[in-house]
Amino acid sequence: MAHFFISRRELTHALLSVGLSLTSFYSLAQSNRIDQIRSDAPALAAYGPLDIGVQTLQLKNPGQWDMVNAKPGQEVPLYDRPLTTEIWYPSQGDAAAPNAGEYKAFFRDGKTQITLRGRALRDAIPSRAKGPYPLVVMSHGYPGNRFLMSPIAENLASKGYVVVSIDHTDSTYSDQGPFPSTLRNRSLDISFVIDEMVKANRSAASPFKDLIDENRMALIGYSMGGYGVINKLGGGYSDKAAQFPGLPKDSLNPLLSSNPEFAKRSDLRIKAAVAFGPWGWNQGFWDAQGLKGIRTPLLFIAGGVDDVSGYAPGVRSIYEASIHSDRYLLTFENANHNAGAPMPPPQEAWKPVPWLNNMIAAAHYIDPVWDNVRMNNISQHFIAAFLGKHLDKDAGKAAHLEVLEYARQGKWAVNPDGSFKPEHTYWKGFPNRTAAGLRLEHLGAQ
Repeated sequence: MAHFFISRRELTHALLSVGLSLTSFYSLAQSNRIDQIRSDAPALAAYGPLDIGVQTLQLKNPGQWDMVNAKPGQEVPLYDRPLTTEIWYPSQGDAAAPNAGEYKAFFRDGKTQITLRGRALRDAIPSRAKGPYPLVVMSHGYPGNRFLMSPIAENLASKGYVVVSIDHTDSTYSDQGPFPSTLRNRSLDISFVIDEMVKANRSAASPFKDLIDENRMALIGYSMGGYGVINKLGGGYSDKAAQFPGLPKDSLNPLLSSNPEFAKRSDLRIKAAVAFGPWGWNQGFWDAQGLKGIRTPLLFIAGGVDDVSGYAPGVRSIYEASIHSDRYLLTFENANHNAGAPMPPPQEAWKPVPWLNNMIAAAHYIDPVWDNVRMNNISQHFIAAFLGKHLDKDAGKAAHLEVLEYARQGKWAVNPDGSFKPEHTYWKGFPNRTAAGLRLEHLGAQ
C-alpha cells in the first residue's frame, strides 16, 4: 500500500517556497527516467558493467480461487489466474538500438499509458557469458504494478541478476480489486512465478534456457509485496488473519502457521530476501510464533514514521520477532511508507486525478521528507551489499553492511592522499556529508 496524500494547494505552496511553479516542476520530470544515479549516491548504487535486456512474459496459473467473484455461503469458483511479468536480464544489448530503454506502463491513475525510460533493450538476446545468474522475484504494493520498483530491477540486472517483476492481478493500478484477493494470492503468485521461471530455464524453446542458477534465488517485496515475501519465506499468518473482514472461509488456510502442511512450503533455493515496509503486523496477521518459521536472511527497509504498515509497532516488530533469520533493518528516519521502493513519480502524476477524488497521483510515490532518487540509490546500494553477501559470497560488497548503527555518528577522517585515517568511521561507500538520516541494525539468527 502507498497511501500518502497531498492537495494541489499544498503542493503548489511547497514548490513556490523553493522557487518552482507547477509547470517548471513538471518540466524537470519530463524524461520519466528510472535509471537516475545521483552524484552523491553511495558506491554500490552505480549500474553494473553488463548490458540489460527486458522482455514481457504472460503467464496463467490454472485452477486458482476466484476471490473477486466469491459469494458468501457458496463455494469459491476457480479460474486460470493471469499474471503479467517483466523480466530484466544480462544481455547482448545494443544501447544505440531504436527505443532502447523505453517501457510502456500505466501509472497510479490506472487509465493513462505513459513512457518510462531506462537502459534495457526490449527483447535483447540474453548473455550467458557470466551466468548462470541468481533469480530475483519482485512483488509490488497495493495498488502498484511491475514497474513500481523498476529502478531497482534494472539496476540489479546490470550487476548480474535475472529479475522478474509481477503484475499481481486484482492489485494493479488498472485492475485494482477487492483486498481479499491480494491477501490470499501474494505468496501464491510468487511461488507460481518461481516455478515458471525454473521451467523456462529448463526448456529448449525458452530464451531463458540455462540463464538462471536455480539454487540462488532472492525475493524483493514492497508493502503488500513484503507481506507476501514474509509468508513465502516461512512466516505463517496467524489464525486471527483468517478472520479479516471479507475473506471467504478457509481462503488463508494453506498459509497459516497453525496448518501442519504450511512448513512444507519452505523453499531452500531462496537464499535472501528484502522486505520494504511489509504490511500486516498492526492488523494481527503476524505473531511471534508464525515468524519463527523464517530462516532465510532478510533485509528490512522502512520509514521511521510509516503510517500504513506501522514502524514501532509494525515493521520493527516483524524484524525483531523473526528470531531465526539473520536480518538487517535499514531505517530512513522521518520517512513514511514510501521509503526506498517506489520509482520517482512520472511527470503525468503531478496533476489531479478526477476519478481518484482529485488526488495528486505523485503522492502515491513521493515522501514528504526524502527525495525518491536519493532513496532508490540508497536502496540499490544496500540491496547490492546484501545480495552480494548472501547470493554471491562477495566479501567486498558485504563489508558495506558493517557500519555504525546511526549514520550521523560516523566520522569522516581522510589523509591528504585520500586514504582513510584510523579514526575514520563514516559509513562505507558514502561520500562525505551524505550519510545522514539513516540507521542500520543487525540481529543474528538465534
